[in-house]
Amino acid sequence: MQKTSLALNNLRGYAIIIVVAFHSCIAYIANQPATSHAFDAPPYAWQANPIVDPDRFLGFDLFCALQFLYMMQLMFFLSGLFVWPSLRRKGPGQFLWDRFLRLGVPFLLGVYLLIPLAYYPVYRITATDPSWSQYFAHLYALPFTPTGPLWFLSFAFALNIICVAVYWLAPRTGETLARLSAKAADHPLGFCLVLAAVSGLAYIPVASVTTPWQWVTFGPIAFQSGFASQYIIYFFTGVIIGALPLDRSVLRSDGPLTRRWGRWTVGALAAFVLWIVPTALNFKGSGETLPGLQTAADFGLVLYAAAACLALAAIFLRFATVRRPIFEGVAENAYGIYLFHYVFVLWAQYAMLHLSLPGLVKGVVVFGVALVLSWAASLAVCRTWIGNRMIGGRRTGASSGRRAESEQPAE
Repeated sequence: MQKTSLALNNLRGYAIIIVVAFHSCIAYIANQPATSHAFDAPPYAWQANPIVDPDRFLGFDLFCALQFLYMMQLMFFLSGLFVWPSLRRKGPGQFLWDRFLRLGVPFLLGVYLLIPLAYYPVYRITATDPSWSQYFAHLYALPFTPTGPLWFLSFAFALNIICVAVYWLAPRTGETLARLSAKAADHPLGFCLVLAAVSGLAYIPVASVTTPWQWVTFGPIAFQSGFASQYIIYFFTGVIIGALPLDRSVLRSDGPLTRRWGRWTVGALAAFVLWIVPTALNFKGSGETLPGLQTAADFGLVLYAAAACLALAAIFLRFATVRRPIFEGVAENAYGIYLFHYVFVLWAQYAMLHLSLPGLVKGVVVFGVALVLSWAASLAVCRTWIGNRMIGGRRTGASSGRRAESEQPAE
């Protein structure tokens, strides 16, 4: 396996670990509501804060902010990297069928089997009748279908359908994409600034009339209206970069991005400061006397997201171009861990709700439990042929040893 492929595989392992850690810590951030929200009362705020634990740890607020602002953008970027080569190799029909099996089917099974199991403890906290029958009565009476983190699968599937349509209508589009990727190959800073500018033009006007927590739902389809444009842009940015062989792209292991990994890390942290300072001032009410603070925060957000994604890629291209057993094992089961982890996160948080422990300890324990159990569940399911076909990281037969590409949520 090429150095770039190994680095990206390890980055996929890192990303899924961060996703599990992020969801594990949400219950213990200091900036949580005082009490749990009623399950069937608008605006259904338990979607953002499913379990509200009285034990908090301020450090989790900083950790979650650092991850939240780039985490999904990185996932969509990694998910787009192998789309165009896969389309060329398989053709649009086979590609779309594979995506349906690996994105559509797990999404439907997850939403209607796993997510109801995951949210039962959330209902139970404020329920007068905690029976399963009453839970399902309340669940099916909701004006939307809860999807938890599985919304990513339906959104990614929709973006893949668009790629199929473009390839079918204009198969030579790949040549244009490869030229764009070649232009970015030796100019990562310019690439970052263009990415930040394009995502900013799409995000900042929407951010002025919506919030990061606002969701748009159509049956089981759900997405964050404020961030949707960023996710689309990062996915198709991945498609552009992946149209050129990765060892010749901006992500090559010996390129300028990799050589300047330290500068990229410092730059990403500086961009985070550009977001957190005006955000903190707004939170304290200074936005009323200092106009433009929210726009400054939004600018810092899009710049940090772009810089963080490239900084992480640079770090992994510089230091993770060899096999890392932990990252490799997690990356191999990334899809399964993503699919199952939310069940174990919410049940573990619920089990620890009334234990007298520091919030830091609870968050670490929940993370460990959720990662191990979701990993084990993924391994068990992938031992079956159909499980491996839908969520496995390895192929059998002629394509043995090939990593699943963008069918996996690249976390």
